[in-house]
This record gives sequence, C-alpha cells and structure tokens, in this order.
Amino acid sequence: MSASFPSLLHRLKRTSLVTQIILGLIAGIALALFAPDVAKSTAFIGKVFVAALKAVAPILVFVLVMASIANHKHGQETHIRPILFLYLLGTFAAAVVAVVASTLFPSSLVLSTQDVAVTAPGGIGEVLQSLLLSVVDNPVSALMNANFIGILAWAIGMGVAIRHAGDTTREVLGDLSNGVTLIVRLVIRFAPLGIFGLVASTLATSGFGALIGYAHLLAVLLGCMLFVALVMNPVIVFWKLRRNPYPLVLMCLRESGITAFFTRSSAANIPVNLELSKRLGLHEDTYSVSIPLGATINMAGAAITITVLTLAAVHTLGIAVDIPTAILLSVVAAICACGASGVAGGSLLLIPLACSLFGIPSEIAMQVVAVGFIIGVLQDSAETALNSSTDVLFTAAACLGEERKSLA
Repeated sequence: MSASFPSLLHRLKRTSLVTQIILGLIAGIALALFAPDVAKSTAFIGKVFVAALKAVAPILVFVLVMASIANHKHGQETHIRPILFLYLLGTFAAAVVAVVASTLFPSSLVLSTQDVAVTAPGGIGEVLQSLLLSVVDNPVSALMNANFIGILAWAIGMGVAIRHAGDTTREVLGDLSNGVTLIVRLVIRFAPLGIFGLVASTLATSGFGALIGYAHLLAVLLGCMLFVALVMNPVIVFWKLRRNPYPLVLMCLRESGITAFFTRSSAANIPVNLELSKRLGLHEDTYSVSIPLGATINMAGAAITITVLTLAAVHTLGIAVDIPTAILLSVVAAICACGASGVAGGSLLLIPLACSLFGIPSEIAMQVVAVGFIIGVLQDSAETALNSSTDVLFTAAACLGEERKSLA
C-alpha cells in the first residue's frame, strides 16, 4: 500500500493538467448523480480554489507587468496595438453575430414583477466614468478589490519609473516576479480538485431543471458563443496568421476555456492564461500586459449576452428593430462589454443600458436581468470560457502574426 501511493502520485504528475481536469470533471458529475448530499459538501473545495486564484491574480499582474516593463530592453518589440485591435474587432463581431442570430431565431421571455436587488449603470457615460475612476484608483485599494484597470495603470507607471533605477533593483524585481509565478503554478496544479468541487456542488444544488423553461434562449446564447469560438475567431486568426487556425483555437479552448468555464471569472483565470502564454513561447513583455487587459476589455461573450437578452426583451414587447438600430446596438453592446466586471454575472447589469436604446423601462429591463441570473449556471460559464480563452488566442495570433511579417 505504501509503495503504491508514491506510484500513484508519480502517474498523476506525469499526466497532463488538462487530462487531470477532465478526470475531475467526470468525477464531479458522477458524485452529483449518485451522492448529491455528499456532492453539496464539496462546494467548499471549489470556493477555496477560486478564492486562491483571485488572491494571487492581482499581485501577479502588478508584479509581472511592473517587472516586464522595468526590464524591457530598448528596441525590443511588443505587439500591444495589434492585440488591442483584435480585442475590439472580436468583441464587435460577436455582437453582430448575436444580432443576426436573435433576428433569425427570436426568443420570448416570461416577464413578471420580480424585483432584483442590483444597481445597473445609467448610461454609457457612467460606464466610461467608472473605467476612468478605476484607472486613478488608490494602488492599495486596487490590489485589495482586484481592480485590474487600476493595477495595470500603477504597474505600468512604476515599471517605467524603475527602468531608470539601478541594475540590482531591476534584478530584485525580476526575482520577485519569478517567485510570484512559482506560487501561481502551485495554485494551478490544484485546478483538477477545484473543478471537481465546483462541478459536483453546482450540479447537486442547481441541476438543470430550472433551465428547461429557457431552453430556446439558452440555445441562442450558447449557439452564438460556439459560433464565435469555432467560426468567427478562427476566421480572425486565419486573417492574422494565414494558416490553419484550429490547432491554436482548440488548444486555447481546452487549456484556458475549461478552467474559465468552471471558475466563471475572467479575473480568476488570468494566472492560467499567463501560464499558457508562457508555454506557447510568446513575448513576456506583451502577454504580461495583454492578458490582464483582455480580462477587462476583451468581452465577446459579454457582448453576446447583452445583445441576445436585450433583443429577447425587444421581441417579447413587439418592438420593431431596423438595421441602423441593430448596428447601434452592436456598438453599444461592444462598449458595454468592455466595461463589464471580470467576475461572475458582470455583464448582466449592463443589459438595462442596452434596453434603454429601445425605450424599455428599467423595471422591465431588471426582470430581463433576473432571467439572466436564472440561466446563469450555463450562460455565465460559457461566456467566461469564450472571453478568457480569446484573451490568449488573440495575444498568440498577434505575436505570431507579427513574427510572420518580420520573417517575410
């Protein structure tokens, strides 16, 4: 028995992390089916894993971005601009896909007088003001509250300042970055156990019974996300790389999308994406900035959620939508998605803003938000998987695309 246990650990160590996560997923489903009472008690394991990811993400981003900029050599290229372009293009394209799908397959909602105790932004100006205030947030507050826009701003500022410091200071910063990265890798190794707890407890507690009544709406939402992940994004990557995009697309979905699906937080998935970017051999100076930035502004899944649920409300109320209004909705949804929070359910609070384009009162819009929370078990998981995996995908596409140009 004592000899077999080290052998088992050795086999697990040799097994890839993705395989271990899939095994944890299967074990979680089996436990929820055959022992639901026991499965409910595993919620704590999942909460600990997500909490650990959220704990390391802010300090990792701050230290890694600061160290990358401080140790950046003059003349060394970064590819932030093309990545930003891909982020914006992908988010807008996702909103357009959602408009088309909602027009072809309109959904109807059962709206009631249910109240939702949440506060939604009053307009695009308020969303942009909130983003600007996040940039100038107190650095300690930004780290404590996982305000990644503020963390990025301070990390970039400190990194630029420390570039003029002595070599010893920059070496210490580099060593600190390596130390934090080592801790992150340790946390990620517990992903299979965390996924097991999340899956088992979620299925045992919620099940899928509540989702049956919204099957059509869910089909449109998930169909749009699958289309963007497997068709639209590969087209964009092919345009950038001029080669078969699917090996890269499927790798990002498999190694980033799976963990994001169950953590339901783009912010919590930042360490996973940084580790994947490193294994893909991308420029550290590039991905250390683009990955946390993508967790805030690259929100194709959020744009789909905002658009589909808004147009479901529009169809339910019998409001006509013309082409200019549909285009405007796509733009607004893309802008709103960039302001969505990097936590579970962040995009739902921006639905009333999109509904206001059609004169839908906030009382009805908040009922649409309530519907979003009901289907959130699948909707938010799929949305986060698309958002987070696309961060790595577009970062890799931009870096590899620029390398292709330099070699041409």
